[in-house]
Amino acid sequence: MPTNSFPSDPNGRLDRRQFLRLGVAGAVALGSGTVLAGCGGPSAAVKPTTSTTPATAGRPRRGGTLRAALTGGSSLDTVNPLNPVNTVDFARINQLYDPLVVFDAQALPQLVLATEITPDASATTWTVRLRSGVTFHNGKDLTAHDVLYTFQQILDPKKPAAGAPSLAPVDLARTKVIDPLTLSVACSSPFATLVEVLAAYYFDVIPVGFDPAHPVGTGPFRFERFSPGVQSTFSRNDSYWQSGLPYFDSVVISDYSDESSQLDALLSGQADVVDLLSASSIDAARSGGAEVVISEGGGWTPFTMRVDRKPFSDVRVRQAFRLICDRKAMLEQVFLGHGTIGNDLFAVWDPAYDHQIPQREQDLAQARSLLKAAGHPNLKVTLDTAHLSQGVEGVAQVFAQQAKGAGVEVQLNPVTVTTFDGPNYLKWTFAQDYWFYNPYFPQVALGTLATAPYNETHWDDPHYDALYAEGLRTVDRAKRTDIAHEMQLVDWHSGGYIIPYFPPVIDGLAKRVQGDQPSKTGLSLNNYDFKRMWFAD
Repeated sequence: MPTNSFPSDPNGRLDRRQFLRLGVAGAVALGSGTVLAGCGGPSAAVKPTTSTTPATAGRPRRGGTLRAALTGGSSLDTVNPLNPVNTVDFARINQLYDPLVVFDAQALPQLVLATEITPDASATTWTVRLRSGVTFHNGKDLTAHDVLYTFQQILDPKKPAAGAPSLAPVDLARTKVIDPLTLSVACSSPFATLVEVLAAYYFDVIPVGFDPAHPVGTGPFRFERFSPGVQSTFSRNDSYWQSGLPYFDSVVISDYSDESSQLDALLSGQADVVDLLSASSIDAARSGGAEVVISEGGGWTPFTMRVDRKPFSDVRVRQAFRLICDRKAMLEQVFLGHGTIGNDLFAVWDPAYDHQIPQREQDLAQARSLLKAAGHPNLKVTLDTAHLSQGVEGVAQVFAQQAKGAGVEVQLNPVTVTTFDGPNYLKWTFAQDYWFYNPYFPQVALGTLATAPYNETHWDDPHYDALYAEGLRTVDRAKRTDIAHEMQLVDWHSGGYIIPYFPPVIDGLAKRVQGDQPSKTGLSLNNYDFKRMWFAD
């Protein structure tokens, strides 16, 4: 990896003011805009969710089968909540299981199976208290032993799950069940971000002895049938702990390969809800009699550059590619102006998101200059793309057109989602991806640490990793935010992501479907919250 050229103090810290002066002066071409501010942040102890019904037209009624036509799945689909990969995985998992904590529609953590998650003064021991009266689909009561077992499966050294790096500070040997509904979680060092981590999609609770072939959870629907890449069926959990929910008798989730077939299914009455539409489908859906719900989400669809492979091992090439992007044009051409401009940083709703870093703008002259200095005045690259989520393939085409202005020829290589998520996943040199919203530190653990399970850019910076570890140990929120800002300067200056925008999430629903609402998380259909939806009379 090339050496970063940050000005620093004798202790190796980045001098923020010097960096910003350099940036504004033109060390790397910048603009003067800012990204929209995020909402307020979580505290160590958060309030439990309630089961109130969203304020939606129509009186809730029970019965019927919801047919969901979803995109982004593949033959590698799973119902294992500890290792989901694609969007349809998360849709299925949200029907079968519950987590301790979940992100609500405002991307704030809310307690679900937990009634309390409280740290001691040093954040080295956390007390987790569970709801009473919660049962798994097999009739077994939820207990602290199940939560401990879930952590043990995630942190299994022989077969760690996706959330293992995020839970690395947890010391399982000293984590103890205090009583049937209380777990004392010991940590090898202060773990100030535990609540945020547990909301990050990979920590649904499974029962002791869990068998992925016969999935059992505490969720609103029970497992019936599952054919990877094709269809899955779930039936109502009559013993669900949230009183009165769910409304539907059953949910059928079908994998669709493209947006056109999704929209046809919705408008012909073969499907009740569809996800991840692009803006070009809005008018067609509405004119065909469907409803459309648009969320300005915090999910993100980055371009991924492998920093350990040429030409992207040269930071000048990475910066040039970021300067190629006309971000506003991408949103206008693919999303009709919906969405939020990005600045090559993730976690836009996190209070620790650094809005003071100057907004990067398109500068083709500077991009050409950087590429020439790097020895690539007429660069040709392949961009691997797939129908991963809304607008991804369209944005790939826009980028290829914009790159011509910098003398770069981008050859698009469209592949199926099955191929993209197959053996080459995490090996693509220049590609795209789709992430849901996570706060900053949990996202780092998933994607940009050297040990991250989805380190698709192959980023490996010991100083960056050390800052992350320091951030987890820092209980003071203001000081932890300073550390996050320092890390984001590294991301912005030399990381392997291009994050031009945060796409809108566009849901299509038959008129009789009620209960959907906008969400900031980047997941469609309010985090695929089918338990709160119903058919209107």
